[in-house]
Formats: sequence, C-alpha cells, structure tokens
Amino acid sequence: MIKLQIIGHLGKDCVQKEINGKNVINFTVAHSEKFKNSTGTLQEKTIWVDCAYWTDRTGIVPYLLKGQLVYVEGTPEADAYTKQDGSAGASLRLRVREVQLLGGRTGGNEGQSQVQSSHSLNENQNQSQPAMQDQTDDLPF
Repeated sequence: MIKLQIIGHLGKDCVQKEINGKNVINFTVAHSEKFKNSTGTLQEKTIWVDCAYWTDRTGIVPYLLKGQLVYVEGTPEADAYTKQDGSAGASLRLRVREVQLLGGRTGGNEGQSQVQSSHSLNENQNQSQPAMQDQTDDLPF
C-alpha cells in the first residue's frame, strides 16, 4: 500500500456530490515549500492535489472552505495528460481516508474553524467528567 500525507491549504470551497448513491467530497489542497536554489535565491514551489473523500460523514463539509489548513491522508494516483499547447502534463489525485482541520482560515473566519477542530478532538472524551475544583488547600507546601 502507498500512503500520502499532506498538510496544506484548500484552494477553493469543497463540493459535495452523490454518485451512484454514495457521497463524495471533492476539494483541492495546495502544499507550498520554500527553498534556496543552487545560486542561493529563495524559491517557492507549490504542489496542488485533487482530493476525493468517499464518506457518509458529511458533517465536515461546511468547514472545508477556501484557505482552511488541513491534514489529508490517503492513497495517491497520478495521471499524465497532454496540455492544450501540446506539452506533457501530470496531475496528482488523492483518494482520501482521513481529513483533519488544523487551524483557522487565512480569510478571517478563524474562530469558527478552530472551534470545530477542538470539538472534533473532544468528541471521544467523556462528557460527564467533573469540573476542576479549586484545591489550593491541599497543596503540600
């Protein structure tokens, strides 16, 4: 099995479709890296990955918006094609197995997505845990 992990920003809002009775969420993730070339000039390279998430868990759809920082994991697929100008081109697709929201959007709606991220992290924790009480009287010093 080949597994690809990507951390990047969504290039546009996701699109949810139903195909043959199954839900698919399509989105594009951009991963950018900065590096110095052989002459010492700072360069930036961006790789775009088209993602398809086949799932019934569509509650994440409202939060997969342009600019959102995400972690995506899945199986990669590469396609070669001929561009309109006749040159060769390639695209990278990912069949998503897992997606996680990592932080706020660059567009300014950061609070909403951060709340969702922390909510999804706390889903599996027991909701009936007692609140922390002031225990300053029990300090050993």
